[in-house]
Amino acid sequence: MIGWKRMILAALKFTNFKALRNATLPLGSFTLIVGPNGSGKTTALQGLLILSGQARHDYPSMASVGIKDQEVVKIAADWKYEARSVAQTVLQFNRGGGRISDTDANGIESGAGGPAQNYLSRVRYYSLDPRALCRNVQLQPRMGLSEDGSGLAGVLDNLRDTSPERFEGLNAEFSRWLPEFDRILFSTPTDGARAVSLRLRGTTYGVPATEVSQGSLLALAILTLAYLPIPPSLVCFEEPDRGLHPRLLRDVRDALYRLAYPKKLGEERTPVQVVATTHSPYLLDLFKDHPEEVVIAQKLGHDAIFDPLANRPDVGDILRDSHLGDAWYSGVLGGVPQDR
Repeated sequence: MIGWKRMILAALKFTNFKALRNATLPLGSFTLIVGPNGSGKTTALQGLLILSGQARHDYPSMASVGIKDQEVVKIAADWKYEARSVAQTVLQFNRGGGRISDTDANGIESGAGGPAQNYLSRVRYYSLDPRALCRNVQLQPRMGLSEDGSGLAGVLDNLRDTSPERFEGLNAEFSRWLPEFDRILFSTPTDGARAVSLRLRGTTYGVPATEVSQGSLLALAILTLAYLPIPPSLVCFEEPDRGLHPRLLRDVRDALYRLAYPKKLGEERTPVQVVATTHSPYLLDLFKDHPEEVVIAQKLGHDAIFDPLANRPDVGDILRDSHLGDAWYSGVLGGVPQDR
């Protein structure tokens, strides 16, 4: 039987789901979605969370504006194994509240406990908030990072205790990103609690997380996820570049690549699918040599669609004489706010 660790989520397909009336989002090992506000980027990630059972939902909140009473809202996931289509997971709703959940298996065990459902249960979505990242935490076994970044101190504390080599690697990489710091430190403000501080290089002084810049905290959270010994099956990042200096964006990309392509870094662990959204032409420009990893989100009237950059027949000509970020910002690739 095929296991979830050997599968990949190849595409998400949406019917009558908010602005995604008829849209397909292709996914690879790494997918960067770029587009204007309201173009379906976050909506697609919300749909994935609904499919995985991690987000609340009801028909009125999901249905596209103006659809007929008899029409259904549908979210489907296409699965691949060794580049071969093997299954589709479908979640379907009608106006009466009916729900159909089915895995049409071809070499994959259906239903709860099957590899598709196991994979979906390990999907994680992050929209990191510096205010949450700096909070003290009450320690618990097997702490994870919450959607907004809550729990970071506990995750780091657990990483130090259970995977000291990875924790040291994280320390070294973080101090390379932000040379003013040379060590992640911990304190116990109350019984059973942990707080994080960052030691200033060449001193014994640790700057409390509450006094560290927002960008530094965001960088630490992204790196922490990249160094987890048992990461999620798929990680969604809302604007991982937000709050970071443009000169750090190459490091951010490389941290996300550490998740998606571990063997290139000598790590023997299952690759993590990564999906990230951005509005940054600076981050987008780092993917000029990998157009197959870029999807342009387009808003057409009230509807949104997704166009893989690599499918454009003129992409080579466009990128030959310009930066990818500049080409997108100019509007020649689409995926920019509509003219008023």
